[in-house]
Parts: sequence; structure tokens; C-alpha cells
Amino acid sequence: MSSTAQPPSPPGPSPAHAENLGHVVFITAAAAMGGFLFGYDSSVINGAVEAIRDRYDIGSAELAQVIAIALIGCAIGAATAGRIADRIGRIACMRIASVLFTASAIGSALPFALWDLAMWRIIGGFAIGMASVIGPAYIAEVSPPAYRGRLASFQQAAIVIGIAVSQLVNFGILQIADGDQRGEIGGLEAWQWMLGVMVVPAVLYGLLSFAIPESPRYLLSAGKVERAKQVLVEVEGEHIDLDHRVAEIQQAMHREHKSTFKDLLGGRFAFLPIVWVGIGLSVFQQLVGINVVFYYSTTLWQSVGIDPSGSFFYSFTTSIVNIVGTVIAMVLVDRIGRRPLALIGSAGMAVALALEAWAFSAPLVDGKLPSTEGAVALVAAHVFVLFFALSWGVVVWVLLGEMFPNRIRAAALGVAASAQWIANWAITASFPSLADWNLSATYVVYACFATLSIPFVLLFVKETKGKALEEMG
Repeated sequence: MSSTAQPPSPPGPSPAHAENLGHVVFITAAAAMGGFLFGYDSSVINGAVEAIRDRYDIGSAELAQVIAIALIGCAIGAATAGRIADRIGRIACMRIASVLFTASAIGSALPFALWDLAMWRIIGGFAIGMASVIGPAYIAEVSPPAYRGRLASFQQAAIVIGIAVSQLVNFGILQIADGDQRGEIGGLEAWQWMLGVMVVPAVLYGLLSFAIPESPRYLLSAGKVERAKQVLVEVEGEHIDLDHRVAEIQQAMHREHKSTFKDLLGGRFAFLPIVWVGIGLSVFQQLVGINVVFYYSTTLWQSVGIDPSGSFFYSFTTSIVNIVGTVIAMVLVDRIGRRPLALIGSAGMAVALALEAWAFSAPLVDGKLPSTEGAVALVAAHVFVLFFALSWGVVVWVLLGEMFPNRIRAAALGVAASAQWIANWAITASFPSLADWNLSATYVVYACFATLSIPFVLLFVKETKGKALEEMG
């Protein structure tokens, strides 16, 4: 799960060789297509929200359920992907996810009714959940030890690029439809094309799965030792001691403790204290309202008087800021540490969210925010995304991968991830109704959570920078 604790390299030359690096990068990039689809499918709905509301003539509460229902599929997919991958292999798991992404894209673009659209959203969510688990696991298992940390970052980079590309595609389709989300293009409405275009990367993901090898770890667990050796030569070079590497992997597999839910229990508060810290990190990451940006930003900007083309453009620019912030986090997380980065992010988010709350408190003039408040709202939204991306967007996943003792790591990660999906669902499902009630007060709530995350980090989160996984306890 983390690149900080790696098995000792065998004697002789380094396991990473230049002649293999290009091939390993291709393999990693192909696997990270699952992360791209994760980001794309998660945020592409942003461009269709208002059109779905208009097409089916539904209120905010019902609309929120259609948007948020995909998260149910996400939770199920994430919970089951590990077992599926252990039983039939990582590559087969990727192909299943590709089929589900493809089916979801086609079904969502051609729904018969609202329930039909919701069903395809759940199927897409299941694929997202699978991709969120199988991509990082596969990349860690095929990466040479010397490059594992950098290659592992491909997954997060692919997710934020997927978010940005989905917003760019939505913007492009809206321009073709003359700025009308329900404008007709080739017999379909614009929003249907937005959801359907995902067929292209979904099919590409499936095709790429035929061009990359199965994980050596899975092959060894299935008794395919010779094929595992061939893959190790592919990714680590011909100069490694194959018998040593195979024995090393097998020994690590035998040492692993299969943690269970029961291992997490202890004390009068049900879970061990460290598990509650993991849950807290996951929940705070979502309760600041970050997914409001990725699911509802076009709706938000239109609600304060920005035209559809402008709202789609601003959704795209926030996605670019998200990429920039993620790159900053990747550069800084091992230099200044996890806690300082989280604290910087919390402070920045709290200020940005407070400014958004102030801006949205202004009365609309002719259906628009006054010019000063409108400018503050736009700048603050981008600043909020930047501070989230350079801190909590990356740091939480790094901490969750490092902070738990070995004996409970897998089970604790599962509980923390489940808490994250639940908190994500709560924010996604509640935002439309809260915004109808009082948009400014809604952002005050998010700002309060960002502020509360500061004492939480100071009091309960320990720094993991530079520590081996075996030191966690």
C-alpha cells in the first residue's frame, strides 16, 4: 500500500533497469486508465445535472438521489474488488470494470426513464469502486522497487486528469449544442452525449488490459511460477536473481496476516483509537464539501446567474487547478511531511470556504451576484480546490496507507474507505436541498468542518514521514 516499506533488494544490480523502464511505464499507464475512468465517471455527471432536472421535471431532493446513488455502487465495488481480484486475477478484474464502465456509459446516455438512469449510475459506481482498488494494487505489484513510489502516483494523477478531461469534453459538447444542455446533436440531447462519450476510454481500458501482463504476485498465488518469472523479467530486467525474487514474494505472502473486522475492535468505543483516527481523516476529507465542486459546480454557478457556457468553463478551470494542486502535493508530501501539509490545507480551505459563504450571502441582482461578490466567489472556489488538492486530496490516502499497524492494515483501510464513501454520499445527497434552503449557510457548515479538521490533526494525527510501516502501532 505504501512505498515506504519495501522488501530488501537481492544482491547484485539494482532491480530497476533503463531498458525495462519504458515498458513498465506503459504497463502502469495502462492500469491507471482505471483511475482515469474513476475520475471521469465521478465528475462527468456535473454537466448533465440541470438537464436531467429539466428533462424529468424533478425537485432537488430527487435529483440529489440520482446523482448520489452511484456512490452505493462505489461502496459495493470497492468492498468486493479485492476478493474478485484474488480469485480470478487482476487483469480479469480490470476487464470486468471496463465492461461495466462501457455498459454504464451507453445506458446512462440512452435512459428510458429516471429509474433506468439511476440503475446505470449504480453500475458505473460499481466500476469506479473496482477501479479504485484494483489499480493501485496492480501497480504496486508490477512496479520495480526502485520506482514503486513514483509509479504509484500515476493512479492519483490519472484520477485528476480524468476529472479535468470530463469537464473539457462537457464544455466542448455544450459549444456544439449552442450552449443548451438539452440542445439536440445527432438525435440526442447534449447531456446524453456527455454521459455517452465515456464509452471511448472505457473500451480503450479493456483493450489495454490485453496488452499488459498479470501481476507476478497473483501468478505465484495461483501456482504459475514460470509465468511469474517471465513477468518479473519483463518489469525488473534480466539481471535480477529470479529465484531470490520469487522466494522473497512468496515469503512476504506467507507472512501476511489476513486482518478481519474483529481485529479492529477494542476498548469501550468499539474500534481501536487508531481506527477512529482513520475514520476521522476520511470523513473530514469529504465534509469540507469538495465533491460539491465536482458534482454540482455547473449547477451552482448557473444558480447565481452565470450562463451555461461560463459555468462549464469554470468547472473545467477548477479541474485544472485540481491537477496543479495534486502535483504540488506529490512534490511536497515527502519533503515537509503529512501533518504540516494537512494543516496548511485545512487553513486555506477554511478561509476560502468562509469567503464563498460571504459571497453567496449577497442578494441576487437580476438573478446574478453583484460583481464584487461574484468575483470573490469564483476566486475562492478555485483557491478552495487548490488547497484541498495540495493537502487532503493526497495526504489522507498517504496516511491511510501508512498509519495502521501491519496486523490490521487491510481491514482498517476497508473501514476508513467505507466511511469516506458514506460521507461522500451524505454531502452529495444533501447539497441540492441545502442550497435551496440557504447556499451561504451551507458553505458556512463546510467552512466549520475545515476549521475543525485543524485541532483534529493537531491532537490525533501522528506524522508518518520517514517511518517504516513496521514502526506503526
